[in-house]
Amino acid sequence: MAFAYFPADLHLHTVLSACAEIEMIPPLIVQRARQLGLQLMAVTDHNSAENAAAMVAAGLEAGITILPGMEVQTREEVHLICLFDTVDQAVGWQEYVYSHLPPLKNRDEVFGSQLVVDAQGEFISFNERLLLTSTTLSVEDVFERVDDMEGLVVPAHVDRPAFSLLANLGFLPPGLDIPAVEISTNTRISAVAEQFPMLAGKTLIQSGDAHRLTELHNRMLVKLERPAVSELRMAFLNQGGRRVIID
Repeated sequence: MAFAYFPADLHLHTVLSACAEIEMIPPLIVQRARQLGLQLMAVTDHNSAENAAAMVAAGLEAGITILPGMEVQTREEVHLICLFDTVDQAVGWQEYVYSHLPPLKNRDEVFGSQLVVDAQGEFISFNERLLLTSTTLSVEDVFERVDDMEGLVVPAHVDRPAFSLLANLGFLPPGLDIPAVEISTNTRISAVAEQFPMLAGKTLIQSGDAHRLTELHNRMLVKLERPAVSELRMAFLNQGGRRVIID
């Protein structure tokens, strides 16, 4: 069994996310990723995966594995990163999420535009759904459904005062399969135990949550046999020689 260390950033947004800058298109994202030496990434737009196929294709051309995913906002206003191995899985998850979004249209003048693009960053269409809102899915619903689809869920930026599991619920729900939690880049890993004692024993990951190119993050290594969701789960659980290292 041969392992490799993959510099990874598992939380980034494209122009499909209304809060992302217009520069967040596939070719520019992978260009910046190559400059940083990233080898494994995940595209996690808000409540949608419509740019996942374009990002995966752009990554393939650049020699970077990009996992298709999504950042879901639950009914408790908690952000959860959902990761999959294939675009088909992500699209299936998207259909389920869309069925649990309120039937509202995005207001570009208030929230920003939501652009669907191709692998070259060329405009295809506007996503007119209101994506920057809560679904009717609970935290437990998301974990259960994504697990059934052989995906992986990571609570996003749990150290933040809003849209995080700890801020909104105040605890880690018992009985949930939470192999890792994400800490934002403005929190030192060494300070987490003191600030958030409820995270003791949990694997911490750190990604950029990039909404602009300068926010891509390259301080996390994951030791894997291959870049895949099942391998990431094992790394998060420190199983079979897999592990997470944060600089």
